[in-house]
Amino acid sequence: MRFAGNVIWFVLGGWYIALFWLVGAAVFAISIVGIPLTIAALQMARLSAWPFGKDVVHIRELDAQGVTPLTAVTGTVGFIANVVWACTFGALLFVSYLVAGVLCCLTIIGIPLGLQAFKLAGISFWPVGRRVVDSELAHVARQENARSKLARYRGAVA
Repeated sequence: MRFAGNVIWFVLGGWYIALFWLVGAAVFAISIVGIPLTIAALQMARLSAWPFGKDVVHIRELDAQGVTPLTAVTGTVGFIANVVWACTFGALLFVSYLVAGVLCCLTIIGIPLGLQAFKLAGISFWPVGRRVVDSELAHVARQENARSKLARYRGAVA
């Protein structure tokens, strides 16, 4: 089902919206300061072309201990990079995904495609600090983080 969904998505215009991400990556790759944006845009371009079976997680969700060096990108630098992205390419991508989602949801068959478009619209403003992973990995990472938070909560209450 994932393969069929990805092929249909790609043929019906997923490749076209992925080009916006690639243009954004190329623009920000020119400067050293734009490297976090370039990395995020390349990850999201891949997701935009083939969204079924993939999910986006924050890099803190992938590291239960919170010691990965990549988490530094989510601090002030990540915030500034995301603001720059939202003001340049983020708004255009957001509107593109919303239009694609509404058009896909006009038919019953297109609803799964529309839901993917809305998922992508949600991340188009704030891509820095997120990673594209398989849906199963995202689910396991979120479960482990929920378990550790529950354990900390129970330890604080007891």
